[in-house]
Amino acid sequence: MSTTLLYQMFGIRGYEYRRTDYHQGTACFVIEQPRQKYRCSACGTASVHAQGHKDRFLQSLPIGGKPTYVSLQVARVLCLDCHLTRQVKVPFADPWRTYTHAFERYALELSRFGTIQDVAQHLNVGWDIIKDIQKRNLFRKFGKPKLKNLKEIAIDELAIGKGHSYVTLVLDLRSGAVVFVGDGKGVEALTLFWKRLRSSHAKVQAVATDMSKAYIRAVRENLPRAIHVFDHFHVIKLYNDKLSAFRRELFRELTDDHTRKLLKGTRWLLLKNPENLDDDRNETERLAAALELNTPLTIVYYMKDDLRQIGEQQSKAQARRVLDDWIRRAEASKIDMLERFAETLREHREGILNYYDHRISTGPLEGVNTKIQAMKRQAFGFRDPEFFKLKILGLHKTKYALVG
Repeated sequence: MSTTLLYQMFGIRGYEYRRTDYHQGTACFVIEQPRQKYRCSACGTASVHAQGHKDRFLQSLPIGGKPTYVSLQVARVLCLDCHLTRQVKVPFADPWRTYTHAFERYALELSRFGTIQDVAQHLNVGWDIIKDIQKRNLFRKFGKPKLKNLKEIAIDELAIGKGHSYVTLVLDLRSGAVVFVGDGKGVEALTLFWKRLRSSHAKVQAVATDMSKAYIRAVRENLPRAIHVFDHFHVIKLYNDKLSAFRRELFRELTDDHTRKLLKGTRWLLLKNPENLDDDRNETERLAAALELNTPLTIVYYMKDDLRQIGEQQSKAQARRVLDDWIRRAEASKIDMLERFAETLREHREGILNYYDHRISTGPLEGVNTKIQAMKRQAFGFRDPEFFKLKILGLHKTKYALVG
């Protein structure tokens, strides 16, 4: 092998080829750096004096599926300018690593098509080496997202595992990138984000969250000038939770077996939008039969459809009229569940209507959650929390597809 081929194929420059050793199906290229190439790794001066060497054994690109290695003696030199003894820099490999830059780039390329274990088996290395390569690459690209240009953001927590394990995500709604991943949920998970946001001097115009009192207080304290938008998705979700509780309460109060049988199993029918009911499974008829038996349940169900109209108006003025009308009808229904929900909407009225000033929501975070679940299935779980966070921060540049 010539020195030119060593440079062209393996990216090794400034070294001379000496020989190739073969052992148990592997090839090891022995190279040497000429004395005149020695440089201080700190200041770059050539005024150095050799003080011995250290052997390094680095894995490089495979050839024909066979592992290849590079063996060299890294000179230790005394810098006459710095007056310190250091090892010379190896330009084609990082310190403390057992592989070359070319091997690292190849592993990252393969990682686009396979799991960590697949890539490790193909390259004949441990899975921890491939994970370390991915982790360092993710940190270089996404470890410290820039917050200076944030204008519109969404904040929400996502369940990531069993045992009530959560992360709190902050999403840049304009770029689609996750810019912060906090441990747990609630205000405490965002403490570091608010600190970094203040340091960045970002001018956030609008924030989308659910109607959690903790988020309301946190946004008011840390972004007093931003418009706070209460997501319509969470409004409907909260109403569905109340509707399910209302149905369960009615079921417990019923004494007639026939009526209880009709009402049982209607939970998912009540939560479905009318246009999504499946006539082939008689869902429309089953729901209609259950509603006929109980007037309060009928009112609560159809009020949900009216509630959806608040987020579908053409202007803020129209949405205000629809919202105010819904609140008045809910208060006049004399149904405790509707009265309490109307009080909640009245309290958060302006935040709900702010949607028409900034049409943002936490909906894109549901797409992020879908990608996270696909990522977890591909990797069979993440035991390294820091690696998991970096993977989430890089999701907007990641594509997941079923292959086979």
